[in-house]
Amino acid sequence: MQKLIMLIVGAGIGGLSAAIAARRAGHEVLVIERDPEWSVYGVGIIQQSNVLRAMDQLGVLENFLDAACGFDAVEVFAPDGTRVARIPTPRLVEGKPANVGIGRRALQGVLGNSAKGLGAQIRLGVTVESLSDDGAQVHVTFSDGSAGAFDLVIGADGVYSQVRDLILPDAERPVFTGQAVWRYNLPRDTDLDALRAYNGPIGVGLVPIGPELMYMYVTTPEPDNPRYPRQGLAAAMRGKLANCAPAIRALAQQITDDDGVVYRPLEGMMVHGPWSRGRVGLLGDAVHATTPHLGQGAAMAIEDAIVIVDELGKHDNVEAALKAYRDRRHERCRYIVESSLAICYGQLGKGPLVDNHKATAEMFAVVSQPL
Repeated sequence: MQKLIMLIVGAGIGGLSAAIAARRAGHEVLVIERDPEWSVYGVGIIQQSNVLRAMDQLGVLENFLDAACGFDAVEVFAPDGTRVARIPTPRLVEGKPANVGIGRRALQGVLGNSAKGLGAQIRLGVTVESLSDDGAQVHVTFSDGSAGAFDLVIGADGVYSQVRDLILPDAERPVFTGQAVWRYNLPRDTDLDALRAYNGPIGVGLVPIGPELMYMYVTTPEPDNPRYPRQGLAAAMRGKLANCAPAIRALAQQITDDDGVVYRPLEGMMVHGPWSRGRVGLLGDAVHATTPHLGQGAAMAIEDAIVIVDELGKHDNVEAALKAYRDRRHERCRYIVESSLAICYGQLGKGPLVDNHKATAEMFAVVSQPL
């Protein structure tokens, strides 16, 4: 396909990955982001083996690894703290770790600097006001009063995607699961060389993100979807861990900074119909928002970005490329969304308990497959 003028809405993980892939393919790229501060949570994120492969494909693997902390296994613990399994995870890039933990701000820095270094323009504090697709171009008006014409628009603007609402107003909507996740950075345990996942009604994970830093994530039942005030948030998180394994209760005593706690209700969504209309397409959470139980939400958005640009190179028109991208991605993303929700609902008693050992091994087998 000829070189395109592209607009990417959303400068998060998926949008920046799409910008990098598109610039490497020679397309002209403008990325807009509604947040004028381009702010990111200060906690960490798990990036598993398929992300390392994707970062290699994007050409940013070394910078990514320099900002991350690698590990090659997942350890599963019973609620009482007994270790029940250590699962080696497959390496998909020879000579590199199987997985990494990385700070979200560090990840944004790697992707943002790479996108800008490759020539992508990034404008902050700007949203889309309207889209008009005449079949040849998409005419866009922006919130700052400017306008532009683009060969392709990609909505990478999250679970409450404005672009999705504009092009697919009848598509599925995000649904609250009844569960929430809490995250907090802590000094790293000296012997932490894997992701440690503790099963139970309160799910807990410990993830290394640096030589001296790890983060804890905690999933809790929140049936009424409460909004916790910032003041007292650390105490609230500590309280959720009162009946967990002794090692987790000990770590909980270090959760003291209200501003260091990141709390987020968990929502799920899978768009089963089209992911595009005309020359406007969607990726990441805008079409398949997953809970974090398999650690694959960001991975699916990064893979989407690679595939959408790859399909643009294989087709003579944008509409055909967007359809091929959706057909190529739907089943894998559906599997991640539904399998993650199954773990979530098992923890909540809304479904059968899922064997995390088995689910993790199966997930790695699926995401190890080529894109």
